[in-house]
Amino acid sequence: MRTKNEIRSASERRKLSVRSKIKNTKDKPRLCVFRSNKYIYAQIIDQDTGLTITGITSKIIEKLPDEKGYINVCYRTGKILAEKAKEKNITKVIFDRGKFKYHGKVKALAEGAREGGLIF
Repeated sequence: MRTKNEIRSASERRKLSVRSKIKNTKDKPRLCVFRSNKYIYAQIIDQDTGLTITGITSKIIEKLPDEKGYINVCYRTGKILAEKAKEKNITKVIFDRGKFKYHGKVKALAEGAREGGLIF
């Protein structure tokens, strides 16, 4: 069984690997994703200044009565984020999944953002 430090170091290595690939791209803003056990958060961040252009959380999206999990909530969160980005004339972004694997909630948010019109 792996210790807590080994697990932490694996997630930190994954985070550094993702960030090193997107660090040198200054022409597009970065769509940064954070996933907790209950919610998902997404921000579009300007790479030059480090300021948040727009952001959203799944706390404001209500779960429909016929939904079992939160995958559809994350998908709708991505679509709403894309609409907010369009209002600010942002169409192309770089997807930064951070230390999270690209499946489940993170993948649903990315697919929703693509469906909403963001290109990455």
